[in-house]
Amino acid sequence: MYYGDYLKLDQLLSAQQLESEKKGRYAHDEMLFIVVHQAYELWFKQMLHEIDSIIDVFKQNPVEEKHLFTANSRLDRVVKIQKLILEQIDIMETMTPMDFLEFRDLLVPASGFQSVQFRELEIKLGLSTKRRFQVDQKYFTGRLSEDDQNKVHSYEKTENILDLLEAWLERIPFVKTQDFDFWQEYQKVIDDLITTDEDIIKAHNQGDELKAELKRLESTKQTFASLFDEDIHQQMLEKGDRRMSREALLSALFILLYRDEPILYQPFELLTHLMNIDEQITTWRYKHAMMAHRMLGSKIGTGGSSGHQYLKNTTSHNRVFIDLFNLSTFLIPRSKLPKLPEHLIKKLNYHFNHEDL
Repeated sequence: MYYGDYLKLDQLLSAQQLESEKKGRYAHDEMLFIVVHQAYELWFKQMLHEIDSIIDVFKQNPVEEKHLFTANSRLDRVVKIQKLILEQIDIMETMTPMDFLEFRDLLVPASGFQSVQFRELEIKLGLSTKRRFQVDQKYFTGRLSEDDQNKVHSYEKTENILDLLEAWLERIPFVKTQDFDFWQEYQKVIDDLITTDEDIIKAHNQGDELKAELKRLESTKQTFASLFDEDIHQQMLEKGDRRMSREALLSALFILLYRDEPILYQPFELLTHLMNIDEQITTWRYKHAMMAHRMLGSKIGTGGSSGHQYLKNTTSHNRVFIDLFNLSTFLIPRSKLPKLPEHLIKKLNYHFNHEDL
């Protein structure tokens, strides 16, 4: 096997065709623009390769512990790839706005928005069209070719990590046994903490300040009520404030609270990797928006969107695993965690009995 043949370098290195050169108005920085975007697409392909394998893992019922290790390793790889492609924006910004203007008009109406692989990545993570920010929905498929629109629609029909994660979390045991209901114990702790906070507020405040502090405390009570009350949770689902079922959220919170228990380490790593992926995508969107603002000012993007403002809107609204981020609201100090019964601790610690040998 020859190096160049194996990597198909003749094809790869001849794929940079400068439109400015074809038009007889050679622009030096167009080569950088093409190489960076082609590199993006190659890394998108690798991320999709990893995401597809993780989807296959979570299609299984049950998911074996050893497969969680594989999923975590590959999710970690995705995060590292995301960090690498973030750095590509720094390379792109070595091109000045005036350098970009030398060839920008030759790209219309092509746009990064037409990256089908990036759309596939979003959908397979769990950001389907119905979950997208309303401004984004208008442009989601409208700027794609008919073939690419069909591809995107086909991806919508496949399984995604968010839905599979929800189903997996709903199946997790431990939180309720015949003689122990963790959530009853947890709610007692929360009630005690709120009562303590209320006593402190009343002892150290008065007048308008007291009213303001008690109002904030009441808001905290309502926030915790959304965790315990299925009706409130359903209302939040309908408004789009939450995406996963209450059972899945409770299991995820249990994992976060008892992350130190050996059997919950891999699940905790899984949730952490998914939040990292969401954070990296959000950071990439933000840096992309800032770069577009720097390059275009308030101009319309080549794909017909509102450029910088459109990208800015997608940054804050198109999140996949925001439910996991919001669970930090319900964390409590380790010293306040309800004590688990001995038989449950044994299960969480891979209890081994030498007498079984």
